[in-house]
Amino acid sequence: MQIGAVYPQNELRGDPTAVRRIGTAVEEMGFAHLLAYDHVLGAVHADRTPPLTGPYTEHDPFHDPFVMFAHLAGITERIGFATGILVVPQRQTALVARQAADVDLLSGGRLRLGVGVGWNHVEYEALGQNFHTRGARQEEQVQLLRRLFTEPVVDFSGRFDRIDRAALVPKPARPIPIWLGGSGEAAFDRASRLADGFIFFGGGIDHSVDAWRRLRDRVAGLGRSIEDFGADYVALPQGGVGGLTAEIDAWRAAEGTHVSVVTMGLGLDSVDGHIDYFASVAGALSLS
Repeated sequence: MQIGAVYPQNELRGDPTAVRRIGTAVEEMGFAHLLAYDHVLGAVHADRTPPLTGPYTEHDPFHDPFVMFAHLAGITERIGFATGILVVPQRQTALVARQAADVDLLSGGRLRLGVGVGWNHVEYEALGQNFHTRGARQEEQVQLLRRLFTEPVVDFSGRFDRIDRAALVPKPARPIPIWLGGSGEAAFDRASRLADGFIFFGGGIDHSVDAWRRLRDRVAGLGRSIEDFGADYVALPQGGVGGLTAEIDAWRAAEGTHVSVVTMGLGLDSVDGHIDYFASVAGALSLS
């Protein structure tokens, strides 16, 4: 099982030096991947109809995952990069394909593309996309991305995208793995049919293990290989390093394939604080 780290974007005040320090530190500690959350804009929550229900506001900083990973690709050698998750329905599909392909090429095949539908309707409007069709658009986008990554020329007419005999050049050296993140039956249904893996957020280890077992049954029921389908548990800091170790053991016992360790929410107010916590996790798990 691979143990990764989540970039603590909203507690580092957008500090550009933090990207370099966290990225190189977690690689040196032995973490397998660095996962980054995604938002293009943060919106004011007050006086919204419908209300914004997500955790981030106009005060929370985010770096673009593709730009951040391209930067880190040039100063690291081994660590993988995972978007967790990229809100694809608010983006142009062909542009996502180009950016993902370049990050994968420039990093030597280290990208895992985690995608989801998001929750911020203000962000969708600002980017010129329809919030209400995001689930259907994501489904079409995943299929189109796979074709762009692999086919010499793509001729595609869908509900949301039209590509008239065009090609993505250069292509990634391999089909970039596409994982889905989210919750609920619609996300599980799409993942079981279309994805290479699933990212489990929130709800705790017991909830995630139960959801993973149900998703495994769906994947197997469709005749797909369980061994080729991944599961990443995003581990929130709820019981210190000891509690985290117990959660990781439970995820391993449930045949999960990846864990991504979160340091946000611990009251750490500096880059050094986050690095020290990652170091304590790496030591407890004997990663290096």
